[in-house]
Amino acid sequence: MADVTGKAYTVRAARCDHRASEEEIYQTLRRITDPLARSWEKIERANKVVIKLNMMKLPERIVYFEGRRRELVDDAVCRAVLRLLKEHMAPNAQLVATDTNAYTPEHLMGDDFNYAHILREFGVQFVDSNAPPFATYAVPGSGLMFDRYTLSACFADADAVVSVAKMKNHAFMGVTLCMKNLFGLPPITLPAGRVRTYYHHVIRLSYVLADLAMITQPCLNIVDALTGQWGREWGGEGRVCDALLAGDHVTTTDACGTFLMGHDPASDWPAPPFRRDRNHLLIAAQRGFGTVNLEEIDFQSEVQPPLASFDSVETDSPDMVASWRRTTCEQGLFYRDHQRQMIDRFRGQFIFLQDGEVVWHGPDPANLGSRRLLSGEKKDRALWLKLVDPDEVEGERFAVYDECLARMAA
Repeated sequence: MADVTGKAYTVRAARCDHRASEEEIYQTLRRITDPLARSWEKIERANKVVIKLNMMKLPERIVYFEGRRRELVDDAVCRAVLRLLKEHMAPNAQLVATDTNAYTPEHLMGDDFNYAHILREFGVQFVDSNAPPFATYAVPGSGLMFDRYTLSACFADADAVVSVAKMKNHAFMGVTLCMKNLFGLPPITLPAGRVRTYYHHVIRLSYVLADLAMITQPCLNIVDALTGQWGREWGGEGRVCDALLAGDHVTTTDACGTFLMGHDPASDWPAPPFRRDRNHLLIAAQRGFGTVNLEEIDFQSEVQPPLASFDSVETDSPDMVASWRRTTCEQGLFYRDHQRQMIDRFRGQFIFLQDGEVVWHGPDPANLGSRRLLSGEKKDRALWLKLVDPDEVEGERFAVYDECLARMAA
């Protein structure tokens, strides 16, 4: 359904001073979300809404900048979003928040995590995405990186999904907004899930993010840009941005957010900020899931780019990154071509492949430490992690590695 502009997507951005009161933040969010008719139609009809906030960090590690959470959605923005949702949802509808915890050995959130008191204040149920029950979800129309993913069962009967993120650069993904926020959904302990490094992998992650977005299809996407962060997702530099952003499609919302950060949302590796890997937003758009072309979006903004000085940090030299990307693809294709031999030797185990050799195998790679150390003297040669499954249930799309090699050659 297109709006009165004839465009299929709507995004709004407004100025909101980072020192604004909670009521002012609420009023600004209300103003920029009111035009999102497609979002509210879906939420108002929903019996169950699941919200994923960029919210998980150990309490002792939370950092603030200019009075706001620097790396996480600010408390005031969280409250304003929940207030809006409650006002639009049916009286008996269920609102569920979910996330995973990557910071403790058991990877469980517990009862007193950062936002628990806010969720209780609004009567929002919390579901730990790293705890059962789980369900398997197929990517609509087949996956870009994997055909199916294990996620919390809370999505199985969800009628609408909401993603609320902080405006930040990301050392691997260039930007982390509402789509990258969804990476907090897959469970990260065995046997139900995959260790975080399985998906957070050179080549894979850009496509995994698009897959997760297509599975969950957030209908309301909000970016807290009161303040933001330069450089990386954790431990970067604070920026005052004085803005809030909302849209009815995750790809298009993030494209507009990327533009407001001063980046070209249609650019791709190795152009900054996509120094390390491909632009996940462009990948999603090329699949037909949203667009990064601002001319195709009903985008109205009270603020102009750049909201502040943004860029991703250069963690490694371009030559090193290019070598990792090339050799990752080579190992993925080596596995594809030698899958039968791998199954005969390592059935049901995880393996690390490097230069056609299995340099590690075992039941759980969770505690092996840095791949930089595991790589030994071959620092420029990628280690590729794979579960050797005779049935290939996850449905890895090995053609991605062919395509990436062809792009690099071109």
